[in-house]
Amino acid sequence: MDKKKFLIIDTNALIHRAFHALPPLTNKKGEVVNAVYGFLLMFLKAIQEFEPNYIAACFDMPGPTFRHKEYKEYKATRVKAPDELYEQIPKIKKFLDVFKISIFEKQGFEADDVIASIAEKTEKKGINTIILTGDLDILQLVDKDTNVYAMRKGIKDMVLYDESKVLERYGLSPTQVVDLKALMGDSSDNIPGVPGIGIKTASELLQQFGTLDNVYKEVSNEENKTSFVSVLAHKSKQTSLVNLTRSFEIKPRIKKLLLEYRKQAFLSQRLAQIKKDVVVDFNLGSCEYKGYNKKEVLDMFQEYGFKSLAERLAAKKQNVLFGK
Repeated sequence: MDKKKFLIIDTNALIHRAFHALPPLTNKKGEVVNAVYGFLLMFLKAIQEFEPNYIAACFDMPGPTFRHKEYKEYKATRVKAPDELYEQIPKIKKFLDVFKISIFEKQGFEADDVIASIAEKTEKKGINTIILTGDLDILQLVDKDTNVYAMRKGIKDMVLYDESKVLERYGLSPTQVVDLKALMGDSSDNIPGVPGIGIKTASELLQQFGTLDNVYKEVSNEENKTSFVSVLAHKSKQTSLVNLTRSFEIKPRIKKLLLEYRKQAFLSQRLAQIKKDVVVDFNLGSCEYKGYNKKEVLDMFQEYGFKSLAERLAAKKQNVLFGK
């Protein structure tokens, strides 16, 4: 028996991606609606692709989060999006209401944290969770029950990430993605990481030692380990074993950087870690996808001037994409 599917939408990520990917489309009132249109394209594509049994949409809320309280420079370098983007968010919420999609958001937390906390609540129910997003930070949530459906380029080129796809992209498991960012940082969120360590070195360190904790244990034990390698090389005739042990040595320059920015690395780890224990008023039954009123949706498409979507809807009879 196939697992039931739960589509969770990282709405703000899609809005930003659509706004910047599409030209500034306007409706009859002269309002910019390109993010609304782009969001609907991705939303409808995901419904058609996965035929979910449950759907939820998660939003960021205005104001600082717990991450800003720990690190006031968090996202400080990010350029504020134009008002035309933020003015489209209520319109998208209106569309979600017509599509009968439950919305979740929590003051002081990001949509990622809300998504992870909702996914955590369904983990033991035998449900396949699919997160629709434009932000690869959320790949850390991928596991045997959770996939990430993300944009690769523009808003039409999509890829479904499972554990093997994450490994293919980074050479790491999803659980290592947080520590990858802890080491290399993230300029888009202004997460500092360890200056001088990029994705290649960070990936190599984690491939060798597994976790950030283990990297720092290795740095702390560097002198003892070097002594051990010398003894092993002297006693062993198996040079391949010696070379394997030597490959675990951290270059002096990298060791110096790691030691100098230790506190910053672990701060970055905390900033990058998505929380899974946010208290959210969530009930899976309220997210059950039962379709929607075709006339109401058609009227809204026509109101916003989405002619292609209206024609597509008018041509459809009852099915999983366009409801009843």
